[in-house]
Amino acid sequence: MPGYVTGNFLIYSMINAFTPGPGNILALNTVTNYGWKKGTPLFLGIFSGYYVVQMICAVFVYGISTLLPDVLGIMKYVGAAYILWLAVHVAFGRPEDADADRSASFWKGFMLQFVNVKIYLFGITALTGYVTNYSTSLPVLIFFELVIATIGSAATSAWIGAGMAIQKIYRRHYRLINVILAVTLLECVYSILK
Repeated sequence: MPGYVTGNFLIYSMINAFTPGPGNILALNTVTNYGWKKGTPLFLGIFSGYYVVQMICAVFVYGISTLLPDVLGIMKYVGAAYILWLAVHVAFGRPEDADADRSASFWKGFMLQFVNVKIYLFGITALTGYVTNYSTSLPVLIFFELVIATIGSAATSAWIGAGMAIQKIYRRHYRLINVILAVTLLECVYSILK
């Protein structure tokens, strides 16, 4: 693959990964509500889910392209419903809710990524737009999806860091910040369904 194509792939991946999405917003909201220590299981779930989803994307692009539109069509609505539920949960959440341990679980972070249509589209678009013109071998596709998942995990870590930086401000203005985050999630739902 030519260097300029690799560069464009990396630029696309960084822009897509660092923009607000359900995983980034949930990570930011979790760290501001519960802190780093209580949020760690959720963050690990988000990171793990990201890698699993990207492996699924590699397999889909490799051999199951005829089933992909149907699967994405179903995932689109499941993902939109979950993100809508998450937006309501964020909007009405309070710092240090009694169910903090349950809310910051590994499985909540993992399942969010599993139904996060944004990262499916991200992975599939990156492969079909930049990689498959040069190689369709499964090891190459998996390599590039691992790159995407690593960039995505770094982006989520940046959102976690931002949440830690604003944690004191958040505790004073949590209602306004939660509403802004919820509206951002609603925009994610809108962009999925349009």
